[in-house]
Amino acid sequence: MTATRKAYFVGGGIASLAGAAFLIRDGGMPGDHISILEAGSMMGGSLDGTGNADLGYSMRGGRMLTTENYECTWDLFRSIPSLSQPGRSVFDETLEFNEEHVSDARARLVDSRRAKVPVESMGFSMHDRPELLKLANAQESSLGDSCITDHLSPSFFQTEFWFMWVTTFAFQPWHSAVEFRRYLHRFMLEFSRIETLAGVKRTVLNQYDSLVVPLQRWLQSQGVRMVTDCTVIDLIHKSAADPFEVIALHCTLNGQDDTMQLEEGDLVFLQNGSMTDASSLGSMTMAPIKLTKARHGSWTLWEKLAEERPSFGNPAAFNSCTAQSSWTSFTVTLNDPAFFDEMERFSGNEAGTGGLVTFKDSNWLMSIVLAHQPHFSNQPDDVQVFWGYALSPDRIGNFVAKAMADCNGAELLQELCGHLRLDLSIMKTANCIPCHMPYITSMFMPRAPGDRPLPVPPGSKNFAFISQFVEIPLDTVFTVEFSVRAAQMAVYQLLGIEKPVPPVTPHDKSLHAQLEALIKALK
Repeated sequence: MTATRKAYFVGGGIASLAGAAFLIRDGGMPGDHISILEAGSMMGGSLDGTGNADLGYSMRGGRMLTTENYECTWDLFRSIPSLSQPGRSVFDETLEFNEEHVSDARARLVDSRRAKVPVESMGFSMHDRPELLKLANAQESSLGDSCITDHLSPSFFQTEFWFMWVTTFAFQPWHSAVEFRRYLHRFMLEFSRIETLAGVKRTVLNQYDSLVVPLQRWLQSQGVRMVTDCTVIDLIHKSAADPFEVIALHCTLNGQDDTMQLEEGDLVFLQNGSMTDASSLGSMTMAPIKLTKARHGSWTLWEKLAEERPSFGNPAAFNSCTAQSSWTSFTVTLNDPAFFDEMERFSGNEAGTGGLVTFKDSNWLMSIVLAHQPHFSNQPDDVQVFWGYALSPDRIGNFVAKAMADCNGAELLQELCGHLRLDLSIMKTANCIPCHMPYITSMFMPRAPGDRPLPVPPGSKNFAFISQFVEIPLDTVFTVEFSVRAAQMAVYQLLGIEKPVPPVTPHDKSLHAQLEALIKALK
């Protein structure tokens, strides 16, 4: 059956690219039997990175990586050839790069005086510690759809730990207590080194150039069909209640109505929902325009399916309140090394070794990170690029009397220079491109059991969900790993592959990791 069946991926993000690779590598499916259908103009989904030195570079964000976790991701990229080092894999080149560029942040938090905040202590009180321990040890079933604030006192949200943890992982106090608990367990190794980010690993270039491009090139070499400007409007399925079997895809292709008929045995994988849906870019003189999901279709198909079948989840739990799921990021392109030189003097870190610098007293809770240069494959030697973001874009700035979401690139640079006590002239060559993302942390929204469907829902014959909005026990959303794991689970289940999916490594069961976390909590 594998030799004749076909597979269709709806959405061109990392989950679909990974799923196609698993179909070929582990399922034996010919690449030319696989189609990836993407509504936009390029593959990669949220792992994007575009632009040039003249017009400015832009990337919406970059997910944190580790080598101790990310079991499925590195299992995949051990199989994908490096584009720059013949005979080596993407995993090999990433590992080598991180051995040469070790994270050791020396200016993790900066206060309103432009002083480095001491971070040897997590800042916990005798009241904070037992509350955090109680939440970490709670059963998920007892937490329901509660928020983090339902379990931790207001003082906790002023600790050094909170500022470092949430800016590393992008949590807000009103987000899911279940997901916060999962992070405490999944990334227990990071608890004891959160102040230096020593466990964080980086790709050689931005994650689009370093992960998406080599994976896409390999898939293309296998004959995988990648179709852009193709929006799937509906999944036509058999009318019987069970099993759920997709028989055709109704879509628009290059603006024209089209229907793709499926044959017996064909498979469909849907990326339901999108954390970067309705994102918009601004410029040095223009703030990003505000968009909603009504302008885009990535949520619509999931909403339509979920109306018919409760086992397909509850999209409204995630996309109903953009005020609680949005933030703004910005990418800055420079033609003068003065800012990088100043940051190196101030932080004590060369670019690519320091991780996030968070302005703790910023109304926006702004952070920036200077990656190793070059950060883009087409970046000239005399150009530098850095990225930043803020978790509270609805608040008025400390130095700019506007909400961050309403600021253009020049105003963002003014706010940044204010926190660093730098003359704005240091940014005279800068091109700052802001990006507003209303759904960027939507997967963190409080959820109840059943709000996220299983990758292969009960009663599904040839259909699976692969996204940040499925239920995977023990694993954590807002990671590349979650998308890759969802794809691997779905492919293995639908094809009946007996090879086990790499399990989530139980670092939280390690006595050494527990002891290190305890010692850190007591400081």
